[in-house]
Amino acid sequence: MCGICGELRFHGKPAGPERVHAMSRVLAPRGPDGYGVFVQGSAAFGHRRLKIIDLSEKSHQPMVDPELGLACVFNGILYNYKELRRKLEDIGYRFFSPGDTEVLLKAYHAWGKECVQQFHGMFAFALWERDTGVALLGRDRLGIKPLYYAQTADTLLFASTLPALLATGRVDTTLHLKALHHYFSFHAVVPAPHTLLRGVRKLPPATLMRVQPDGTIRQDRYWHPEFNPVAPDTNEAAWREQVLAALRLAVKRRMVADVPVGVLLSGGLDSSLVVGLLAEAGVSDLRTFSIGFESLRGEPGDEFVYSDLVAERFGTKHQKITISANETLAHLENCVRSMSEPMVSHDNIGFYLLSKEVSQHVRVVQSGQGADEIFAGYHWYPPLLESSDALHDYARLFFDVNHAEFARIVTNEWVQEDFSRDFVRDHFQAPGARRAIDKALRLDALVMLTDDPVKRVDNMTMAWGLEARVPFLDHELVELAARIPAELKVQGGGKHILKETARSIIPPQVIDRPKGYFPVPALKYLRGPFLDHVRAVLHSPEARQRNLFRQDHLDRLLREPEAHITPLGGSRLWQAAVLENWLQVHKIG
Repeated sequence: MCGICGELRFHGKPAGPERVHAMSRVLAPRGPDGYGVFVQGSAAFGHRRLKIIDLSEKSHQPMVDPELGLACVFNGILYNYKELRRKLEDIGYRFFSPGDTEVLLKAYHAWGKECVQQFHGMFAFALWERDTGVALLGRDRLGIKPLYYAQTADTLLFASTLPALLATGRVDTTLHLKALHHYFSFHAVVPAPHTLLRGVRKLPPATLMRVQPDGTIRQDRYWHPEFNPVAPDTNEAAWREQVLAALRLAVKRRMVADVPVGVLLSGGLDSSLVVGLLAEAGVSDLRTFSIGFESLRGEPGDEFVYSDLVAERFGTKHQKITISANETLAHLENCVRSMSEPMVSHDNIGFYLLSKEVSQHVRVVQSGQGADEIFAGYHWYPPLLESSDALHDYARLFFDVNHAEFARIVTNEWVQEDFSRDFVRDHFQAPGARRAIDKALRLDALVMLTDDPVKRVDNMTMAWGLEARVPFLDHELVELAARIPAELKVQGGGKHILKETARSIIPPQVIDRPKGYFPVPALKYLRGPFLDHVRAVLHSPEARQRNLFRQDHLDRLLREPEAHITPLGGSRLWQAAVLENWLQVHKIG
């Protein structure tokens, strides 16, 4: 797990280290264990290393193989790198390091771009061919590892985070009209390739981007999962057996490391199941971590009763972290600064502060993210089971605002088309998912998940040099879940098949409890110093000069912040404040 960046110059112009150094400084928290730069011809690569696989310097990056004429930078992990290494050795390749980076490099030399079909893992990489000047950038199937880029007339810049690209001073920071609509309507999900900035794009998940020396770019998607389940009367017991086997394998794969692996234990079904499966696999001295916040308006700020139950059941070395309101407030701005793109979910601060503590004890954790999207755990899925108008019902159930409401939030220059509804319509019309429920599950698994929960976990953990692994996003498990009839997922309020699978592993109290979220009541019900903080952000000279929001809208939110809650339980005032705060901390506009 690391931070990568680079510069590719076109038409034979030589690359230099200056912009790579600038980007690498911003990426330093992602990789505190090593720093490297490679410059040759038209390519310059930078790397910040977090040592997880091969703790020696043999896997130092950027990695260059002069015999093969290849250089690469790599962020992530190939869980099956040892198996791939044996395959490559069998066909004659020699290795100078024991890690997975060299496996990536030689797999590309052996199999070309098809090498990604053999990878089990989370990754973002850039490879450069010395003799042709061609570069290949790639991202894993579910977009667990990020990759941003900016293209000018003579250069392509890339980095693990958007703020790293800003450090080059070569990025158009004008707000993107379509992305702004997505931010407010689509729950801050800005689908690839767009970002909030016109000059920055992100490589879509499951995509390879080939960059020619003359600047010609071609992108190809290499994974197309089908979301057309088999007949609903398929035997449930058989599905449970398949799910359990796939989960066991997914958790086992994510134990591959040369350092200890812990678990972020929220006390919910998903993270508890990960703990149970690790205990079942014989992992001893497992460390687990939970976080809680102060309660407000009778809304609890922790779920310790459930995480304690799981920790006691499996004998983990458990640590509870309680965060005061003052500490939450003190870290808010740094949390926002750590976002590659502004994100509205309250649990960003939870993951940020949890990661701060956890990083002092372990370098790798497993997390339960993704299960709700893969196994239909959210409240908007059951109504879609019998929906005859997928677009209308999904927008009604998931969108924070409709287009008319969006027009009342921002000033007139930002109001054009209903971009978010158009995006969902186009996604729903694509082949590969027939029923409304399966269209929604596909959209959430392949788009929303990447640019909300997954991005949140990556940004907040890597802010502290902590690697997070997500077994529910093992691509084989995702493919399996997509084949399971939706009826077996949404039954009983959601995640039925996963709950029934879990009964042989974890306590029933965790399975049958009401669904919980990462509760941070202070950011839902903005009061006192939190409201003062938000008011200061939105009334700042920078905000007034930007003139992004309609003043009557802000006045209404600030008068009654607790009266304006989104359908997904978020604060509309916080949504506006996060965007403005993010623009300010990154000196945009």
